[in-house]
Amino acid sequence: MPPRSTLIVLALATSLQCGCGGTASTGSEVSTGSATGNGGSSQLTPTPGSINFGSVTVGSSKSQNGTLAAGGANVIVSSASWNGGGFSLSGISFPVTVPAGQTVPFTATFSPQTGGSSNGQVSFYSDASNSPAALSLTGNGTAAVQHSVSLSWNASTSAVAGYNIYRGTQSSGPFSKLNSSLDTATVYTDSSVVSGQTYYYAATSVDANNVESGYSNIATAVIP
Repeated sequence: MPPRSTLIVLALATSLQCGCGGTASTGSEVSTGSATGNGGSSQLTPTPGSINFGSVTVGSSKSQNGTLAAGGANVIVSSASWNGGGFSLSGISFPVTVPAGQTVPFTATFSPQTGGSSNGQVSFYSDASNSPAALSLTGNGTAAVQHSVSLSWNASTSAVAGYNIYRGTQSSGPFSKLNSSLDTATVYTDSSVVSGQTYYYAATSVDANNVESGYSNIATAVIP
């Protein structure tokens, strides 16, 4: 049986995918119903009056909650429309009656598909005198950071056909083999890691008779 491989160098490398800059394209979606605007004495107030989602990674999403408050009298909200790249509205069904002095919740979400800043607005249409009541939306899409782990190890002192590389999420295992065929070099790059995770790596050597050694020492990589 060939001797155990020794995993001695572990480096963490990161690269940034392109997709920054520019302004996200805008679009609009309109929910069921239509504006009424009867001009009565009631008022509809969205809270907060504006939502800034800050920086959100492209391909992910961030949600914030808000409320609609009725003042003066009950307000019937018949529909809502929104625009701006990546913005959406949920958590509320139309038509909905907001009792005077009470609130109805809603959720606004920013899901950027491209990098760059995006501005939008949600408009709530109702029978209140201030229809449509508007809520401004802003957010910035940022490119996803792609992490990788670079591994290298000492070559076996015996003749070997190649090496296998294993990874687990606990130092005690279990470990899963990463390479689909024997690695004949003494380096390997794992590009399938996920941010916020810790991984544990080991290597083995395999001889010409397909006899595999035990695991090398365990190397640890903490992904930002």
